Amino acid sequence: MARGLDHIVHAVKDLEAAGELYDMLGFTVGTRNRHPWGTHNRIVQFPGFFLELLEVAEPEAIPPHEDEVFSFGAFNRDFLAEVGPGLSMLVLESKDPAADKAAFDAAGSGGFKLFDFARTGRRPDGSDVEVAFTLAFARDPAAPHAGFFTSLQKLPDNFWAPDLQRHMNGVTGIAGAVLTADEPEAHLAFLKAFTGADFRRATNGWHLAQTPRGTIELMSRELFAQRFGAAPAADAGLRIGAVRFAVKDIAVTRKRLASSRMTAEEIEGVIVIGPKAALGATLVFEPEA
Repeated sequence: MARGLDHIVHAVKDLEAAGELYDMLGFTVGTRNRHPWGTHNRIVQFPGFFLELLEVAEPEAIPPHEDEVFSFGAFNRDFLAEVGPGLSMLVLESKDPAADKAAFDAAGSGGFKLFDFARTGRRPDGSDVEVAFTLAFARDPAAPHAGFFTSLQKLPDNFWAPDLQRHMNGVTGIAGAVLTADEPEAHLAFLKAFTGADFRRATNGWHLAQTPRGTIELMSRELFAQRFGAAPAADAGLRIGAVRFAVKDIAVTRKRLASSRMTAEEIEGVIVIGPKAALGATLVFEPEA
């Protein structure tokens, strides 16, 4: 069964500056949260999906990788040190983490123990609540700078907040994620196992899969640059290049982005904010289907 998009991690060096950027773009940005392993985040919510702005705030608290334990903090610390700010991890929704782990292990892309954790979250009214998750990690050895896992929300009513899902820029939800690589076909087997979805070939160097929440696209760096104006910095293997947001009225979005004075470009009916302006990420705004 195909797994839908759950969230994407945008690793940054300054969490408050990243929050200000997204706020300027018309997003509603949540307050700072703390993980027990040294990272802090702020959340941008949409129905069933969120963008996680992540900072390595307490590097001394980050545990190392072990043979069967994936260190979320260490991965993002190394990502920031080696490539700089950008989209570091693609996360899919889990219905059964143990089944996900078994599937990843069978495909040769797993080998990690399930990871359970809880933290305190803050609701829009200022009250504190507990949120909890179980994660199942997967790995593409040919993608050192792209992380992958599934996430099960164990207390979803405490996490999701409709007030945080209303955005002044008119974004209504997630349309998809775009991955890029020099040799896209080399990563198809891994992505099929990770997503549980079938990828169809759109053209040479471009494959896509429809999931229960959003489309996942895989394209060559050349095609990515043609479509969105700029690809992530040259890198070995697979990278998470862009987040595609659905908007109700592209004219409203255009006006809001123009008022932010951010460098935005219109390309074939979508509005693109490139990695130089968006802290290493490519943010794409398009009319909802």
